[in-house]
Amino acid sequence: MTRNQEVLIAFLLFLISLPIQLIVALALRIQLGSPLMFRQTRAGLDGRNILVPKFRTMSDARDANGDLLPDAERETRFTRIVRRLRCDELPQLWLVLRGQMALVGPRPLLPSTLDGFGALGKLRNSVRPGLTGWAQVNGNTRLSNTEKLALDLWYVAHRTPRLDLRVLAETIMVPLRGEIRDDSRLNAATEWARAQFGASLDAAAKANA
Repeated sequence: MTRNQEVLIAFLLFLISLPIQLIVALALRIQLGSPLMFRQTRAGLDGRNILVPKFRTMSDARDANGDLLPDAERETRFTRIVRRLRCDELPQLWLVLRGQMALVGPRPLLPSTLDGFGALGKLRNSVRPGLTGWAQVNGNTRLSNTEKLALDLWYVAHRTPRLDLRVLAETIMVPLRGEIRDDSRLNAATEWARAQFGASLDAAAKANA
């Protein structure tokens, strides 16, 4: 999609989601206190670092030795719902409006993770990272590193406005249906990526295993 179309959609989504973000912020303030958000350094377009905001969904509770408790013990029922519905990522719409992220694209990775992909990482991040992506609507956490990388590279090579709209529409369904692997899409992307990049695909993925 064009940049103007993307800005318009992102602005509308920001306005629509604003009441949700305010409710989430208020509930987190009551349950977890401050800060409400945290920011992580991630690799943006061409590997340039960007600060990606997310709502904080875990407390800083520690055991008697001062070590953080397991993740499950630092979450609340509400924060688990926030993460399942991906509401914790809504503040990233601001980065879309600023042009640091796109609505659709490979998700922003840690710089060290991207570096581990080598040349394929540079190709992956030759487009702006997305709020959602082709890998996120085709299994996301149910995917191997190789499958995620293959889907991201396939998207970069085949992206069109129509594909972006499909990803946005399917993203809405993910919280409702859960994360489902689409084997036909996975096989198509993996076969294409192996034909293009050979053994370097698996080598890059294993570097970040």
